[in-house]
Amino acid sequence: MALSAKQAASVAAYIVKQKLKGNKRYPLVLMLEPLFRCNLECVGCGKIQHPEETLKRVLSPEQCFAAAEECGAPVVSVAGGEPLIHPQIRDIVYGLTDRKKFVYLCTNAILLEKKIDQFHPNDYLSFSVHLDGLREHHDHCVDRKGTFDKAVAAIKEAKRRGFRVTTNTTVFRGHKPEDLHAFFDEVMGLGVDGMVISPGYSYEKAPQQDIFLEREKTKEMFREALRPMREGKKKWTFNLSPFFLEFLEGKREYQCTPWGSPNFSILGWQRPCYLMSAGGYAKSFKELMEDTDWDRYGTGRHPKCANCMVSCGYEPTAVNDSLSSVPKMMKAFKSSL
Repeated sequence: MALSAKQAASVAAYIVKQKLKGNKRYPLVLMLEPLFRCNLECVGCGKIQHPEETLKRVLSPEQCFAAAEECGAPVVSVAGGEPLIHPQIRDIVYGLTDRKKFVYLCTNAILLEKKIDQFHPNDYLSFSVHLDGLREHHDHCVDRKGTFDKAVAAIKEAKRRGFRVTTNTTVFRGHKPEDLHAFFDEVMGLGVDGMVISPGYSYEKAPQQDIFLEREKTKEMFREALRPMREGKKKWTFNLSPFFLEFLEGKREYQCTPWGSPNFSILGWQRPCYLMSAGGYAKSFKELMEDTDWDRYGTGRHPKCANCMVSCGYEPTAVNDSLSSVPKMMKAFKSSL
């Protein structure tokens, strides 16, 4: 299964509980950024363009735990920046797993082999390794040769030690579907537990602006990328709702759920979502949820949302949809086997 049985059951129970309470807006994944500093300068990244004084700041473990408790989401994605640079990352990770949060430690894996002794396998911990494609393509995207090989070596070592490992891939304009087919084959050959794929979001501050996909191009790209799986020729495992994949292919139409993956960083709670700070920052999760004009954001509502089909906004919509009826629940369950 892409998701562990424990995580799938926990998330499903959480959603049912929220629905029984009559809550219409609730988070599924806390996007936690304990720092923005990174050891790479990826061409499509807008996170590392902050001033130097901002890049020097980090969240304390206590701030991370308080955010997780206040938010209440069952899953925490620890991102950045590069989280393994944080001097207290082990304390942050295990403080969250001790609180029964399912943690995805997102990393480019440059430091993973060096720091892996700080961690031990845990039902609540997954390493999410950033890989944007085959060796040459990935190294170009992160603007440094050798990073693909380092990431692959780290994945192999983590799996050897019994860790749960997933990959996270951002798809940009010009990525050939046949290259993605070969990439999916290679990643699955490493024994990973699931893959996450998503089109890139066009950060205004990203160093390179001509790499981002427009909405119709996104659908065309993903239809071709997933075609061998749809035709039964390939068995690829994705750590995503099957309905989100169908959304990427243009088979389903969804509105964004920006509160589904709220972002907390050194700057506070970002409005309206992990990708865009058009509404500034809230001081608390309660303020974020209650004082944000959510109707301003999403497809057809805000110009910066026009071409966005990113997983952090639409995966929560797809997950909620998958639990909206028995037939959909059965389809989602079968896809995870």
